[in-house]
Amino acid sequence: MGEATPQGGLFSISGRQWLILLMVQLANMLFGMTITLANLVLPQVRGTFSATQDEIAWVITLNLVATAVATPMTGWMSNRLGWRTMMFGTVFGFTCASFLCGIANSLETLIFARIAQGAFGAPIMPMGQAILLATFPRHLQPVALVMWGVGAVFGPVVGPILGAMATDAYNWRAAFFMIVPPGLCTLVCIWFALAGYNERKTIAFDWTGFLALSTSVVCAQLIFDRGQRLDWFDSQEIITYAFTGVLAFWIFVVHCLTAEKPFLNPRLLLDRNFSVGVLIAFVMGMLNFTSLVLFPSLLHDLRGYPDDVIGTLIAARGLGNWTAFFFIAQLTRVAPRLAIGAGLAIQATGGFWMAQFDINVSDFSVFWSHYLMGLGQSVSFTPMTVMAFTTLPRHQITEGSAVFTMMRNFGSSLFISLAVLVLVRSTSINYARLTEFITPYREAMTLLPAPWSPDTTLGLLRISNEIQRQAAMIGYVNAFYLMAFTAAAAVPLSLLLRSVAREPQ
Repeated sequence: MGEATPQGGLFSISGRQWLILLMVQLANMLFGMTITLANLVLPQVRGTFSATQDEIAWVITLNLVATAVATPMTGWMSNRLGWRTMMFGTVFGFTCASFLCGIANSLETLIFARIAQGAFGAPIMPMGQAILLATFPRHLQPVALVMWGVGAVFGPVVGPILGAMATDAYNWRAAFFMIVPPGLCTLVCIWFALAGYNERKTIAFDWTGFLALSTSVVCAQLIFDRGQRLDWFDSQEIITYAFTGVLAFWIFVVHCLTAEKPFLNPRLLLDRNFSVGVLIAFVMGMLNFTSLVLFPSLLHDLRGYPDDVIGTLIAARGLGNWTAFFFIAQLTRVAPRLAIGAGLAIQATGGFWMAQFDINVSDFSVFWSHYLMGLGQSVSFTPMTVMAFTTLPRHQITEGSAVFTMMRNFGSSLFISLAVLVLVRSTSINYARLTEFITPYREAMTLLPAPWSPDTTLGLLRISNEIQRQAAMIGYVNAFYLMAFTAAAAVPLSLLLRSVAREPQ
């Protein structure tokens, strides 16, 4: 056999493979940093641009939409440009877009820069994953993927901590500027690590399939983002989005089934492990960033937490990711399906814990519930990835990785919009219901202290603000319940994966 024997373990990894591993770790770190940094500074950005909760969510959701739309192009672009040119170009564009985020002078400009950041950053994870799967032998792939995940986790862990320090020292713009120096270091590493990986293939691009898929994804996102404000299907705009999205998706499906060389090969989904893995990746994408979007606003608006404390509490998710690295490679080899189910169950537990929070939630509860979410994510991600790709032919790995990442990113953007919808709608409904109890005919109202007296304007304002806080907390709780039930419902999916015989020892 051409591959190294398993006995070599980590010592059988060549110097070039270590350099490639370092390169993809740095690139993943950049991508991970932007996710947590953007969520951390959302309250400050919202204040700077006087944006509402659902308006500021576009900074996150449109970035993820751009990532989901651009991700399927990874396979075609890597063939056309070669690995080194592709990785260098995408990290360079990502770094420049991060700088533009820092100098944005309006919400529209920031959103545009975030779209560019998502589009350029889209190939980073699928390219890194595909490069590792193509350059490492199968028996080392679990170890390589775990170590590759170090970069993806290091960014979300360090990002909020350093971002909070930079924000406190300057303002939210510094959180984006701090991405530029490591981005330049990554460019240098890419140049040397992928030297010689310049093979190019002339492959025709299926623009019909790409545009149809992109249109359907964007329309689905816009329906969830704007439906609440426009009163759903009472709005002509939402009806237009729905009709266009359904038509585009129908064109995409028909085209993929009939074209000689479709944009995405539907035969990929004939592989049972890959198709189930894509479904699980979609669910895990739904769980991945939602709490990171919700908690900065919850802690800042309802609890008045400073940025450095919020960053530290959110970083607990990364600590949970790190904990899994000590055992997940071995567990992936021994019982991958058990690991996937257990990881989803752990995330469900973390979601149900969050759903029990009230307005006086403690730092302990926030920290350890995030720890569970991070732990569950890492426990299920590595075995899911290994099982999804282990039965795919090597020449389909890059395309499969692009589909895999696209579905995960689309799940993230869609579920964030859904969670924000639940938050906004629940807050509005519960505020209206709670105000029904504020009447001068209730005996309890006469027992309130003077500063809260409903007979004064200041007292009514205090009461209204407190009702708004409590109604918002109910909205957050409902969003956490949505996360928890989604994770719990996905646990049985792990049983659908087919066991793959391990290589002989």
